[in-house]
Amino acid sequence: MKAQGKERSILQMRAVVLALLICLSVGVGVNSAWSFSIPAQEVRPVNGAFSFPLSAFNDGNARYFMYKHSPNEWVRFFIVKSNDGVVRAAFDACDVCYRAKKGYIQKGTNMVCVNCGLQFRTDKINEIKGGCNPAPLARKVQGDTLSITVQDALSGVKYFN
Repeated sequence: MKAQGKERSILQMRAVVLALLICLSVGVGVNSAWSFSIPAQEVRPVNGAFSFPLSAFNDGNARYFMYKHSPNEWVRFFIVKSNDGVVRAAFDACDVCYRAKKGYIQKGTNMVCVNCGLQFRTDKINEIKGGCNPAPLARKVQGDTLSITVQDALSGVKYFN
C-alpha cells in the first residue's frame, strides 16, 4: 500500500512539474510575441512629408509615430528633443534587435532598448548609427517645423516587415 501511495505522489509531482513547465513555455512564448511597449500615433503624410511643430517636443519627452504605407509596409519612429536642444528622429528599431519588434523606451535623457536593455543618450541620436543604437531617421528643420519625407521614412521598412 505504501508503495502505491509513494508512486501516486511521484506521479502527482511530475504532473505539477510538467504543468509548471507548460506555463513557463507559454509565458515565454507570449513574452516573445509582445510587441512595442509604447503606443504610437498613426501619422499620414501631406505632400510627401510628415510635419511636426518643434514646440511639441520642448518637454524632452519622446513621441512615437507609425506610418502605414500599405497593409504590409509600415514603420515606427520617435522624435525627441535632446538635452542639447536639438530635435532628433530615429526609427523605433536598431540593426541588432529589430526582429524582436520591441523598440525603445525613454529613461531620462536616454533611450533604452526594450529587447537588450542597452541605453543610448538622446544627444547621440542621428550622430551614431549601427549596432543597437536607434537607427537614424533623416529629418529637416525649417523655421518652427520638423519634417520627415515619406521616402526617408520608408527607408526603414526593413526593420518592421
